[in-house]
Amino acid sequence: MTLITSISGIRGTIGGNTGNNLTPIDIAKFTAAYGKWLGAQKHGNKKIVVGRDARISGPWVSAIVCSTLQAMGFDVIDAGLSTTPTVEMAVQYEKAAGGIIVTASHNPKQWNALKLLNNKGEFINAAEGNTIIEFAESQDFDFAEIDKNGVLTHKDFIDEHIKSILALSLVNVKAIKAKNYKIVIDAVNSTGGIAIPKLLKALGVNTIIELHCTPNGKFPHNPEPLPEHLGDIINKVKEEKADLGIVVDPDVDRLALVSENGELFGEEYTLVAVADYILNNKVGNTVSNLSSTRALSDVTIKAGGKYEAAAVGEVNVVEKMKATNAIIGGEGNGGIIYPELHYGRDALVGIALILSHLATKEVSASRLRSSYPNYTISKNKIDLPEDCDMDGILESMATKYSKQKINRIDGVKIEFDEEWVHLRKSNTEPIIRIYAESQSEQTAQVLAKKIIKDIGELINGKSS
Repeated sequence: MTLITSISGIRGTIGGNTGNNLTPIDIAKFTAAYGKWLGAQKHGNKKIVVGRDARISGPWVSAIVCSTLQAMGFDVIDAGLSTTPTVEMAVQYEKAAGGIIVTASHNPKQWNALKLLNNKGEFINAAEGNTIIEFAESQDFDFAEIDKNGVLTHKDFIDEHIKSILALSLVNVKAIKAKNYKIVIDAVNSTGGIAIPKLLKALGVNTIIELHCTPNGKFPHNPEPLPEHLGDIINKVKEEKADLGIVVDPDVDRLALVSENGELFGEEYTLVAVADYILNNKVGNTVSNLSSTRALSDVTIKAGGKYEAAAVGEVNVVEKMKATNAIIGGEGNGGIIYPELHYGRDALVGIALILSHLATKEVSASRLRSSYPNYTISKNKIDLPEDCDMDGILESMATKYSKQKINRIDGVKIEFDEEWVHLRKSNTEPIIRIYAESQSEQTAQVLAKKIIKDIGELINGKSS
């Protein structure tokens, strides 16, 4: 059982003892710590938006969050079953002081989490997160007297979110409607089952086949939208002769696609395709994290823009996008960040832009995918001894490959002529993750194995 505090929020497994899992006591403690931090920001209002995905523990976790905030004097707007990007937008709509999303994203059903937002509807940064963790550890909280308790109201923001997407200049409803698309959805029985059919109907898609769209939190398969988990929708797309398959994770901030022939479009290429569409209409810069495919750099440079890489993590990508005035960005896990709407990963706006791209270009999904440089990423990890100096290993690897281009903003990324490899240490366990990319799957795997062998030799050399 696990409790993890990080830049991604407070997440853990349900059940077990306090301090090692996400128990009711831990939920109240971290919510109060967030409330204390938010109160110190002096935003001029005490309004907070709370929403959740459909996982089984969501109702009672959300109730604890809302009640704790009310007890601290905050007025809470409960968005109920919602999506992560919708709650982010809701903070902006309501001009709220902050927001909390109750979701463990792609984690299995035994997990839940608190994702914490600032008054812009964006994730808090690492320094702010550390302050909240310090407050939680001190447990020095000041609760409101009875007459100053906050008020709880309920409001659904999904329709408003969709309306904002439809208002975007590059969302072409007319072109999408004219194509009379047939689309299959796999929403893993979470809130995408509410939001995506609504969005598709608003975009003019009338033939929608819903697969796992009942928002009851009973995930029919591992909820992370990886190839090994998508057999159901692949079969359904082929069976129905659909134009496209759409897959999201439980909180709808990651988007994966299945082409009309049943082949996976590839999570890495969701962002590439959306960026291609944006760049076809406006020259500008793009950003993704260091572990994402270089295909984004290729299409950006081809369009006359500049590509920049950020450290892994949505907060880091957003920070780099703002610094470079990027017009599109995100992460290779299917996370689309489109600043014209908001600075947050948003599968809903990704769907609208992908469909606009397919409709205006008048191509199938498979043909669109084949138009991009074809790279393969091999994802691996190496387990290390508990007392292993992971920072020392990364330093040694950077030295070993110092003749290559090295990026050190997040672990060690080594650039070769046609390939790259990225090494990152885990913050929670003795593991180094190793990502290698090449135009050949075999070459990517060989490169990753070489790096793993190098690390093994370092460990053995130090232990001998």
